[in-house]
Amino acid sequence: MSDREPFGAEWLAAQRWFRSKGRPVAAVAEADRAPIGERAALRILEVAYVDGGAPDRYLALSVGDREPVDGEGAWAELVRLVADDAEVRGATGRFVAAPTAALAELLPSAHEVAPALEERRLRVEQSNTSVVLGDRLILKLFRLLEAGLNPDLEVGTFLTEVGFADTPPMAGGMTWHSDAGELAAAAMLQALVPTRGDAWTAMLEHLAHDPAAATEQAAEIGRLTASLHRALASRPEEPDFPVRPASVEEAAAWRGSAERQLAQAVTAVSGEAHDRLVALAPAITARFADTFGSASGSATVSRIHGDYHLGQILARTDGGFSVIDFEGEPARPLAERRAPSSPLRDVAGLLRSLDYAARSAERDAGLDADGWLPEARGAFLEAYGGIGAGQWGLLDAFELEKACYEVRYEANNRPDWRWLPLAAVERIAAGRDARRYHRGFR
Repeated sequence: MSDREPFGAEWLAAQRWFRSKGRPVAAVAEADRAPIGERAALRILEVAYVDGGAPDRYLALSVGDREPVDGEGAWAELVRLVADDAEVRGATGRFVAAPTAALAELLPSAHEVAPALEERRLRVEQSNTSVVLGDRLILKLFRLLEAGLNPDLEVGTFLTEVGFADTPPMAGGMTWHSDAGELAAAAMLQALVPTRGDAWTAMLEHLAHDPAAATEQAAEIGRLTASLHRALASRPEEPDFPVRPASVEEAAAWRGSAERQLAQAVTAVSGEAHDRLVALAPAITARFADTFGSASGSATVSRIHGDYHLGQILARTDGGFSVIDFEGEPARPLAERRAPSSPLRDVAGLLRSLDYAARSAERDAGLDADGWLPEARGAFLEAYGGIGAGQWGLLDAFELEKACYEVRYEANNRPDWRWLPLAAVERIAAGRDARRYHRGFR
């Protein structure tokens, strides 16, 4: 295939879901192709890079030599494969589809009606591709094929099995098995939840017109978060969903991760921002060492969301909320995203999201962010509960690590927003967030 045509190097590099935009592509070759129905095919594209590093494999769905158009039936054909518990072979591997018990409830006679489902590909920017099928199902095609179990499919299936009602039920999935013994998630099928947007949008609307309602939403999300963590810890006998004290190795890994985020934040900025972070770095490093150095044995680990913020929570039309997207932070390796960690990571992520919402509303709607945040954070934490007296330092350390990550992200993507996480780093490092925003909980 030429670089310019669909599925070529230039086409691939232009896709929103292509993860390695900083690495020039040397060549794209088709590593496998499996026919789907009469006209479509699942294609695995192997991407080689100019730097000579390890190649990546991406998954594409095609009709002839192009991507499918809504209404052609290619996406619906994947639903039929799931309903049929089917297996389709390619040249170097096979795609294996399987339904869950929820599919029969969501789409009775799925095998017969799947080909006629209306297709609507979502045009939102994301690292995978999602397609609404009919009025009850949504299909996610995983673009980057990563060897191992995908936590989005794994955790979603687990939560469906344990009866957690505040995530879309898992209806089925598809995996690719290479003839060499590799396994990677290819697609997952879930219930379509009627929504009025996500919790981020709902929060900004409240902050613009009724900050008290925004505080109540923070409390609702605190209760939701606690319920999610209880569900993830509900079957500790299952090896992939343990509940136990953190090991020395895990605590050391937390410290290493936090120190890397700090170092990357320092190098991502220049000028006055760089000088400010350099001045703070010794105290932050010492704080990470003290906090994470004493975390083993006292902190609890379990499976967590891993990339938890207001944008990962759907605001349902019935007034409730649903948690989605359990893949974890895309920049982290798959094994790290599947590893048990402290639930306080999720709590810290949501606290940072509240800060972003408040500062956005201050800019756009005149909110007094520093006046609202202590109330909102307090409402979220009180509703969440479950934070012991000795855990506040660990929560602050995870929030500080997240703020360092945000400095690097904003420096690389939205330089005009660097001030927000930089200010958060300074507040948390000085202990001001703990005194102002955790009051009444120590």
